[in-house]
Amino acid sequence: MTDPKDFDENAGVPSEGSDANASGPQPDSGADDELTVDDILNIAQSEDALAEDAAEDAALADAEHTLLVDLKRLQAEYANYRRRTEEQRGVEIQRAKGEAAKGLLPVLDDLDRAAQHGDLEEGTPFAAIADKVRSVVERLGVVSYGEKGDEFDPQQHEAIFQQPTPGVAKAVVLEVVEVGYRLGDVELRPAKVVVAVPAE
Repeated sequence: MTDPKDFDENAGVPSEGSDANASGPQPDSGADDELTVDDILNIAQSEDALAEDAAEDAALADAEHTLLVDLKRLQAEYANYRRRTEEQRGVEIQRAKGEAAKGLLPVLDDLDRAAQHGDLEEGTPFAAIADKVRSVVERLGVVSYGEKGDEFDPQQHEAIFQQPTPGVAKAVVLEVVEVGYRLGDVELRPAKVVVAVPAE
């Protein structure tokens, strides 16, 4: 039986000299078993974990490659879109200029007829107006073509009459009935001409 002196009065547990402490030292709280960050990082990974990491890396690389290809495709599409837009813009500008110039063609024809009849004498107000109209047309980039003696070109000239002419080896413009006009590569109106053709 345990002597009452062996018990602590307050805690009800055996005192230091009792048999309870005779069993040896109590286990430590486990401070020596705790792992540090370095211990965790230095633990060798298993083959399964390494294979899993390699598969994840391959999946990421594949996703990155796919995204890169998509990005390059989008960049190419955008560059093509910009180029097409700029080309279309240029075409629209030329078309707008052409429409404005087409409205002036009858005025230019009247000015040519007036000049042929001597109505555009230098120094007159009418001659000054004619010069201003022609300068506007030139600023638009409109060029006239079709002169007597030019070689006949069905792409540029509209033959309204063919005149068999002795001594002519190939078709040439004999007379210009209406001057042709072009704006850059766009033909606004073909030249209407009388063509001299070789006589049979």
